[in-house]
Order: sequence, then C-alpha cells, then structure tokens
Amino acid sequence: MFRLARELAGISYSKIAAECDIKPERVGTLARGQGSVTSFDKVVAIADALRIPGHLLGLAPRPWEGTASAPVLPDRDEDTSARGREDVRRRQFLRAGSGAGLAVGIPDLVMQRAGRRIGREFPALLRERTARLRRLDDVLGGGDTYRVYLGEYQQTKALLRDSTCAEETRLNLLSVLAEQAQQAGWAAFDGGRETDAAGLYKDSYSAAVEAGDTDLAGNALAFLAYQTVAGDRKAGVEIAARSCRTIAHDAPAGVRALLHERMAWACAVAGLATDAEKALHHAEEALADIDSAPQPDWVAWVDSNELQIMSGRCWSELHRPLRAVPVLEAALARYDDSHARDKALYLSWLADSYLTAGEIEQAAKVTGRTLDLADGIASVRPKQRLAPFLKRLAQHRDVPAVADVLEKAAA
Repeated sequence: MFRLARELAGISYSKIAAECDIKPERVGTLARGQGSVTSFDKVVAIADALRIPGHLLGLAPRPWEGTASAPVLPDRDEDTSARGREDVRRRQFLRAGSGAGLAVGIPDLVMQRAGRRIGREFPALLRERTARLRRLDDVLGGGDTYRVYLGEYQQTKALLRDSTCAEETRLNLLSVLAEQAQQAGWAAFDGGRETDAAGLYKDSYSAAVEAGDTDLAGNALAFLAYQTVAGDRKAGVEIAARSCRTIAHDAPAGVRALLHERMAWACAVAGLATDAEKALHHAEEALADIDSAPQPDWVAWVDSNELQIMSGRCWSELHRPLRAVPVLEAALARYDDSHARDKALYLSWLADSYLTAGEIEQAAKVTGRTLDLADGIASVRPKQRLAPFLKRLAQHRDVPAVADVLEKAAA
C-alpha cells in the first residue's frame, strides 16, 4: 500500500510517515516488502491515514466512512440549532478529507522540487501553500491537523537539507520553515501533545533567528509563553516580555498587536492586573495603526473583535466579572459559530465570569452552549478548560439549569 500510494497517488514516504506515525525509514523498508505491520493500533492508524475502508482490513467501519459527501449549506433563515448541526457536519466533512489526502490535494510543490536547485520564487509559493493549509485550523482541532502540519514542516526541512539554492532563497525557506513549525506546534498543543509543541516552538525560534525574521522569532516566543504560563507563571510572563522585545519598532501592526495580546494574557494568568491592562492598551494602539500596509497571513485573524475577546478573557481570569461580561457578550455575538473550538473556549470564560458574579442560571446556560460547540472537535483544550469549571458549577446542582447541564456534560 505504501509503494502504491507513492507511485499512483504521488504521496511521499515522508508524508506517509507523518500521517501514520511511523519512522520514514521504516515506511521505505515496508514499501520494499520487508517486514510487516501487526499492531492493531498501527493498522487502524494506516487505515485512517490512507482512507482504507475498515472491511478491507477486517475492521469495523471507520468513523469517517459515509461522511465524505458534500455538506448541505443552511438557508439564511434557519435557526441557530440547525446552523449548529450544519457546522458539525461541515467539520465531519473536512475531517474526512484531512490528513494525507487533503494535503496532497494542494499541489505538492515540495515533492516536485526536492533534490533540485530551488528557484528564488519557490519560498513564496510554499508560503502561500502554508497559508491555505492554515485555514483548516478555523474549523478543525489539532487532533485532526497535527500530522498534516508536521508533514509539511518535515518536508521543508528535508528540502533545505537535500536541495541547493541561493543564500537569499535559503533564508526565505528558513522563514517558511519557522512559520510551519509554529503551525505544527499549535496543532500539537491543541491536540494535547505538550512536549511536541514546545519542541516545535523552539525549533521555530531557531529557524526564524537564522533567517533574520524577527517577527516570526517573536511569535515563536509568544507561543511558548502561552503554553508555559499555565504551569510556570513567572517564566511565562518573562518569555512573553521577551517576545515583545524581539520584534522591531516598525514591525507590522498585526504582529505587534498579537504579541502584546499574548503578553496581556500571561500577565492576567499571573494575576498582574496593571501589567495586563497596559499590554492590552499597547495591542489596541497597534491595531489602530493598521492601514493598507500588508500584514503576514499568520496574523490575519487579529482584529478589534478578537482583541475585545482577549480583553474579556483577561478580566475573567483576573476575577473581574463586571468588566469581563459585557465585553465578552458583545464580542461573541459577532463571532461565528463555524469557529466552534475557539468560540467554545471563549464562551467558557463568559460562563466563568457569570459564575463568579453569582449568576448561576446564566452560567449554566452559557456552559450548555459551550458543550454543544465543543462536541466532536479534536481538541483537548475545551475539555481541559471545562473540567475544573464544572466542579465549581456542581456546587449548585440543586438549581435545575445546573443539573441539566451537568447531565449533558456527563453524556
């Protein structure tokens, strides 16, 4: 199957290795007919990666079988619950097409040029491919996207090792590699692979520094701070501050806004209210500078509404519900349900603030909506976020609305 996948579908052994969680050299050995795969878990992983129907391998039908038909888009006048069901179907459809098949569906620029001399136009084409694949994160969790993003990173790394190019082209490729490492690191973090995420962020930082790309170097540190602050608040704040110092004063406005936002979050988690507010103010000032100047694709999602959400999250984390609730209510009303994972997470901070304010029924209502959105998302973060909150909410299980949402959570 591995040999046929390469010869007939053009899927490289390195991509198969990333998708099936097998070392690339073993994939090559198996493709030559040497050795065999006998582990049940590995057979399942290969079936899912190459979309082999279960019955062909003596397995039960795989979860993705029968979900790959085109989604039916809802009419504009359908109610919210109907749109929610369509969002779930859309995620199922995209998940069924993700992995090796989806990545190969985009022209495989790396595979076509590996081992050759690379032209100066290639890094820009590869960066465009990276941007297109980034859109998967809008609707899928890291459990679905990690191996896709990791495969892209591994191929670019191999390209730098095995091909020749001018020095300027090499530096541009290193910049793309740094961007891909961040994308893979984020998916790893979202999918519960904490150690992999930290390693990829550090690799990204090294590649960005070598490339002379201070913006991506600063963002690699910001990612690392976001992950670190949950376990070591002091270290997280220090890394976030370093990320802001790394970028130049004339960095794109979106980059400055993003890094100051993450600085604000680190400070909020550490209980530093004044520093958090100051960082939010710097982020707001940066966003005000955005005009027609080009911004890197990896900050395209940063806008005034996203900043309002981060502000509300910070005030919620600082136990200031009177400041958090109105900001989150207004911003989340404008936030589309198709971004299910992120909206579920953001709503959890709104529910938390309602509970802190003693609005038990409203907290339960928002929690129910959070559970609906998080259903079927391949991300560990909504569950991690909700677990301690549900324990707090359970102290009010005598309230009917709370009893209902606890039953939903258990189911």
